[in-house]
Amino acid sequence: MTLAKVELGRHLFYDTRLSVNGKQSCASCHDQAKAFTDGKARAEGTTGEIHPRSSMSIVNIAYTPVLTWANPNMKQLERQALVPMFGEHPVELGLSGKEAEVLAKLKAEPRYQKLFPEAFGGNVDPFTIDNVTRAIAAFERILISGDAPYDRYLNGEKTAIPASAKRGENLFFSERLECFHCHGGFNFSQTTDHVGKAFAEIEFHNTGLYNLDGKGAFPKDNPGTFEITQRAEDMGKFRAPTLRNIAVTAPYMHDGSLATLEEVLDHYAAGGRTIKNGEYKGVGSTNPNKSSFVKGFTLTPQEKRDVIAFLKSLTDEKFLTNQRFADPWKSTQAATNATLERHPFRGRIVRIDADLRRVTVAHEAVPGLMGAMTMGFMVKNVAELVPLKPGDWIVAELVSNLETGEAWLERFRFQRKKR
Repeated sequence: MTLAKVELGRHLFYDTRLSVNGKQSCASCHDQAKAFTDGKARAEGTTGEIHPRSSMSIVNIAYTPVLTWANPNMKQLERQALVPMFGEHPVELGLSGKEAEVLAKLKAEPRYQKLFPEAFGGNVDPFTIDNVTRAIAAFERILISGDAPYDRYLNGEKTAIPASAKRGENLFFSERLECFHCHGGFNFSQTTDHVGKAFAEIEFHNTGLYNLDGKGAFPKDNPGTFEITQRAEDMGKFRAPTLRNIAVTAPYMHDGSLATLEEVLDHYAAGGRTIKNGEYKGVGSTNPNKSSFVKGFTLTPQEKRDVIAFLKSLTDEKFLTNQRFADPWKSTQAATNATLERHPFRGRIVRIDADLRRVTVAHEAVPGLMGAMTMGFMVKNVAELVPLKPGDWIVAELVSNLETGEAWLERFRFQRKKR
């Protein structure tokens, strides 16, 4: 990954040229304000065809070892990007057979005449479908959310979440509700992978959402991982999505069949959903393939409000509005006219990546902004990194562009001893 690939990927992600009729882009089904979902029960393609499943959030997708609701074989973002672009069942962006036409449109765009060579300068012709998917995947990998009120609470800001959310936290992580078994870890999803992890965790679960025939059947267009494996025990199994920003991603479940968080809690409290009438009639709580963690529980009205308060504390507002992830085709105020906010910054350098204009620092708390932690920062003037090396203590300024959401370090100075 490079900054050039990420920036190219951001442009492609929001570009309606990547649809057969110029009406949709990747962002049409993955809206930043909705944590990169679309607010629909089932996704709709550019030609109006309805997808059998909802648009899953791609927040923190870099840490997810399998990428869709129910395909255990889809593990690479570059490969996954081909599905909405060229898939025909259903049609999403509708580009099957239009590869040459799409590339010609991209080549004709002045921005891309600069962005593609910058990202893939070693190629004889940087305008290829492989490079399109590589760039989109690079952009998707930086969609990191980790600054919700609950994160700040865990980092020592005890007033970051209300008392109700703290009670909800205790319920969420209790054996009584069992939520954390499928939605645990930093990403609130059991299916995760990251550096230092012994092995990737990949789990799919049947939550008793349907039981059409009393023997575990799910609707034919949504059989879960059974569609891939053809194993009877996999009927109705889907990946547990991240709960980060869950309050803005309604409706819920793989098919959007639960409208609110209250309905989701009711479903799990009942140990599975009962549908009394219609084509989906059935008692989900008796589904033979249902996860053992979905066993039902009882909540008082206040406890229900507490759990929902906790779930809402996972909303990262800065992520939902960060201009680094926003549509670059929309006109924005020039950065030179933007208001810059500056904060004093101190810490110890852990790593320097001069080619990426990036430095990783174990830093002290920045009052009113962030707690003490180790994280990477951009550097505008790479020359400032030349005299520095890992282990050096430095003081600098943390600068935030309030118009774009961009942040960086500048005005580095040595600090021989930690103050």
